[in-house]
Amino acid sequence: MKKTGAIIAVLFSVALLVCTIVFYEPIANITGGTRETVTETKLEMTGDIGGFDVEKGDDPTHDPSIFKADDTYYVVSTGIARNEENPGGIFIRKSEGALEGPWESIGELPVAEWTKEYNVHHLWAPHVAENDGTYYLYYSASMFGTNYSAIGVASTSTPEDTNSWEDHGPIIQTTMRDSFNAIDPMAIEDDGKWWLLYGSHFGGIVLKELVDMTETTGEEYVLASRQATTEHNAIEGPTIFKKDDYYYLLTSWDKCCSGVDSTYKVAVGRSESIIGPYVDSNGVALLDGGGDVILEAEDNQIGPGGQDVIEEDGNYYMVYHYYDGDANGTIRMQIRRMNWEVGWPSFK
Repeated sequence: MKKTGAIIAVLFSVALLVCTIVFYEPIANITGGTRETVTETKLEMTGDIGGFDVEKGDDPTHDPSIFKADDTYYVVSTGIARNEENPGGIFIRKSEGALEGPWESIGELPVAEWTKEYNVHHLWAPHVAENDGTYYLYYSASMFGTNYSAIGVASTSTPEDTNSWEDHGPIIQTTMRDSFNAIDPMAIEDDGKWWLLYGSHFGGIVLKELVDMTETTGEEYVLASRQATTEHNAIEGPTIFKKDDYYYLLTSWDKCCSGVDSTYKVAVGRSESIIGPYVDSNGVALLDGGGDVILEAEDNQIGPGGQDVIEEDGNYYMVYHYYDGDANGTIRMQIRRMNWEVGWPSFK
């Protein structure tokens, strides 16, 4: 009898262990546990997610930004690189009903004449924010490698109609005499105020209040810099989103736009206030070069970055571009669901 009882006890312990492994994470999700995990964070993307076709031409996905209008998802991205006489406008695509796709390329938005004074070959790094039924598109016009740059804004109530976007001109301009760089914009609302986030290697990442969505006011809050830890302050592409009690600041680090030689990666810090201070999981300030890298080269996805975040039904998804190592560095976009561990996002 004692032997039988011992065997039963062992079998019960094994069964309990299996149940814990199988059911722990779903239960943690339901009860608000410290770990929220899915097995695979990458969505199975379909449709026009980036590439080059001899007949269709370029299908650009650099610096994707995602938003939703009714039941349709849209992604805007950096335009097709051409020349100063005929620069590429911000590119737009859509997916009706699913983040995975199928994604369909719509085309490019018209290029405002004022941007050509910046000798652009294409417009960069857009972001769209919706306010009271109007969609505002913020984008970069810059002479590459300098901070002779401007952030422009256009608006529409019908984002799919490429000719409906009305351009409102530049809202921030920088020159080589300035310490910051007017590129990589993102607009975010917080407690009734709208803010414009922007910046790059020149001076780091900056936040400034928006007025009427088309002009800025007040002081510049510097949120992040790698000046103390890198030779060229290699930080850009900022994104802020809020979850629970924290604001999370994502930035792209290191070298972009070099195909399979790119070293881009995504890092994060958080703050209890939108204006900072932001710190990483070790308490190091992002102003002092802090930040936790949460995504870098993985399998065929080289140089991931230029990210944006969308929240759906309590889940947070990040869209970003990468260079496909299995296709000679072709630029594509990917969307991944974030996991959460003790209040920090992860893709593990």
